[in-house]
Amino acid sequence: MVTTDQNVPDITRVRQVPKTVKDSRSYTVFRVVNATVLVIVCGVTLYPFVNLIAKAFSSHGYIVAGQVNLWPRGFNTTTLMEVLTQDRFWTGYGNTIVHTVGGTAIAMALTTTMAYALAKKHLKGRSFFIGMVVVTMFFNGGLVPNYLLISGLGFKNTVWAIIIPNAISAFNLLVMKAFFENFPNDLEEAAAIDGMTVYGIFFRIVLPLSKAVVATMILFYAVAFWNSWFPAMLYLSDPELQPVTLYLRNLLAGATGAGREAGMEEVQIGANLQAVTMLLTVIPIVCVYPFVQKYFVSGVMLGSVKG
Repeated sequence: MVTTDQNVPDITRVRQVPKTVKDSRSYTVFRVVNATVLVIVCGVTLYPFVNLIAKAFSSHGYIVAGQVNLWPRGFNTTTLMEVLTQDRFWTGYGNTIVHTVGGTAIAMALTTTMAYALAKKHLKGRSFFIGMVVVTMFFNGGLVPNYLLISGLGFKNTVWAIIIPNAISAFNLLVMKAFFENFPNDLEEAAAIDGMTVYGIFFRIVLPLSKAVVATMILFYAVAFWNSWFPAMLYLSDPELQPVTLYLRNLLAGATGAGREAGMEEVQIGANLQAVTMLLTVIPIVCVYPFVQKYFVSGVMLGSVKG
């Protein structure tokens, strides 16, 4: 008599594979419409940048005639090469890098520490300090008082005239404060029980777990310092200290006059000068943005929405 073990699976039994659930017609329509809208938005967003590149490498006549769209016409690199061969251009680029790196580092140090302190509800005078920060978003001393202040502090023709007045952004500070308010208190309390100091908790626990909002704030500050030219025009009269954005702005504003000072021929100073200057200014930020893009949305949302 043959006995069968009840625990042995029956290999003759056919396994029934569940059928794949097909998308409903309405969901399919939604996906098609969503994809179409996203493609259109991407096209509208990319077109100005592609058009800018095309104009930077096109001849003056084609640009003036409005014949340049997505592809260069009358390929021309004369203006670009003339700008790149100017010593003032590279000096300005070096100054811009110093302003951006140094200013972002100081701004992040001040913003993160102040935001962390304001996030603590037991801080005495917390409401008063937050109110002071909010007031600066709507009111300021004005151009003349700011100029007199910077001059009185001895910051004229120094890098501090660019960095110190822009060291803390009220908006960035409030975003980081909201993020730190949502930070789990259990982690900080556990670290405090283990004997870790406040500074140790901040630098070894809080900041490493705040990469998203920190990367987002670094991007905000870096873009602001990189694109800044108006404070430099007010406080930096020495051309050797001016950033590249101010040099390109003067080159563009002066048109033919600035171009002749830079050694260009009049034929090279055409409509593509504007495209060249804009392209040279935006390229570094475009190159850096992909590395922090993954933190951008999550950093802003985590710092803006209280859960």
